[in-house]
Amino acid sequence: MKQFEEDEESELVGESVRIRRRGKRYYANYQLDDKQVRASLKTTSKKEARRLAIQIAAKLADGQVSKPAKTPSIQSVIEAYQSHKKTERRKPKTLAKIDLVCRRVLALAAKRHQSKLTNIDLSFVDAYRAERVAAPAKAKTVHNETVIIRQLINFALRRNLVTKDPLAGLELKKPKPTRQPCWTHEQTQKILAGASPPHQAVLVLLAETGMRVGEAKWLQWADVDFARGMIHIRPKEGWEPKTGDQRTVPMSERVRSLLEALPRRDEWVFTARQSREAPAVVRQISERRLLQHLKRVLKRLGLAGHVHTFRHAFISHALTQGTPEAIVRDWVGHVDRDVIKRYTHVGDQASQAAMQRLMPAANSKLRDGKEAKHGRKQQGAN
Repeated sequence: MKQFEEDEESELVGESVRIRRRGKRYYANYQLDDKQVRASLKTTSKKEARRLAIQIAAKLADGQVSKPAKTPSIQSVIEAYQSHKKTERRKPKTLAKIDLVCRRVLALAAKRHQSKLTNIDLSFVDAYRAERVAAPAKAKTVHNETVIIRQLINFALRRNLVTKDPLAGLELKKPKPTRQPCWTHEQTQKILAGASPPHQAVLVLLAETGMRVGEAKWLQWADVDFARGMIHIRPKEGWEPKTGDQRTVPMSERVRSLLEALPRRDEWVFTARQSREAPAVVRQISERRLLQHLKRVLKRLGLAGHVHTFRHAFISHALTQGTPEAIVRDWVGHVDRDVIKRYTHVGDQASQAAMQRLMPAANSKLRDGKEAKHGRKQQGAN
């Protein structure tokens, strides 16, 4: 810790407290339990510093002053926070996100020559956001990472590691969701027709059930109930569905036929191709390879999207076909009303058909008028 230089401005206030200026702020120096204590007076005014020093001197005389708590380091609080999240059994993906943000916080703190948790203030967050925007990171990503920093400070406050909130007044305005790509039912069928085994079977299941790709990857034959025509989405050792929800999804005839035709080489319904290096090893499908295959199909068709777009398309198609929203939410899992609005994409054809049904009489008169006008023109031409 940097010591005060002899020529720094200092003044003895009373018999036990000396005030000194370091930079622009004043500090109080005094003896407590045979140890030297230096405490920030958090003021740039010498007059205010004298007043506060007098109060400290009076409390020292009455034995009411305790040694100021040491401000914890950013590193120590981050380690405690990460350990806490692990004990909460957070998902590996969530822990990885927290770890990444914490490493970025430590890197920025080192760049700014700061090490105390109280250094993570509004100016620190502004600098963090500026770095991420310049990366460039999406607005949603910057928001989510700022939330993790806010949660880190909240953790310290709950455990009394700091007495004041260094992020008081922080605004966490959620950015507007970006519109996600969605395919019409006809486009989805073209994509499935353009896919090839073994990826095609997985994509058909996603398209006809609205399941997430992770749910398909971890699907076991014990989860498939052919007697009832249902697929069970439930936790496994080392994995659980998003938000932990368990549900059953009905099978379409196409999905039933597809599953009945699949070989049962292992407990997993969908398995990756066996490699030359390990021909006897049965592995779960690779989400990365599935996405790579889908991207090639989409490129040939001139369409945008990703694996999760099958879920968007399923929800959109189900709703535009009149399936009650409550049933759709029951099929696809935990999706509240606000989120499901982002999944709903009404195709041009469905939109046009709805408009035609809205005012059939007016449309009929308009068509009759156009036909009569066209007939008169034809007669005049003849």
